[in-house]
Amino acid sequence: MPDATVPPPEFRRAVASLGAMRPRPELLVSALDAPPRLAPFTWAFSVEADAGAGRAGEPLDDLDEPDTSGRLILLYDPAGKDVWEGTFRLVCFVQARLEPEQLGDEMLPVVGWSWLTEALELEGADHVALGGTVTQTSSVRFGDIAGPRRDDDVELRASWTPVGPDLTRHSEAFCRLVASAAGLPPAGILPLAQRTV
Repeated sequence: MPDATVPPPEFRRAVASLGAMRPRPELLVSALDAPPRLAPFTWAFSVEADAGAGRAGEPLDDLDEPDTSGRLILLYDPAGKDVWEGTFRLVCFVQARLEPEQLGDEMLPVVGWSWLTEALELEGADHVALGGTVTQTSSVRFGDIAGPRRDDDVELRASWTPVGPDLTRHSEAFCRLVASAAGLPPAGILPLAQRTV
């Protein structure tokens, strides 16, 4: 009888393929402890981006409060779940700070959702059963963490079932999603202010 605590080979291969991504330099990727009760086997990583990171000599690891952050969780249930339409499920959460001109924009949820759908399409990350929400939040700090600044954020929560055993395209799509939410230019393109003659 197989040991239920030992990750099966298909889960280990899925984790390895997710970890095979090559994130752009403005993104900081870190392993996370995945919530254990969501599925028999779980794994997760986080991605942080700062629109100013990596510019003018700023170190990437100095991200005390990143403008944009996200986490991607891999769930695996060998028995499968009808609602997943498979044995694997990817769950993501992304939070991005809004610019003042974006506040109250009625199209923001549609734009936020397009960051995900376009990232999956551009990376060729085949999937089924995609669903999620986009929410605009506001917070003001009080007490020991009081400050003059009000934070207005957009939060995207979504999950989907990957098609096929190689999940590298899904982790690449997630990194693309975080980069889009952070307002980073397409990979390899420098903003005009950074170009040198």
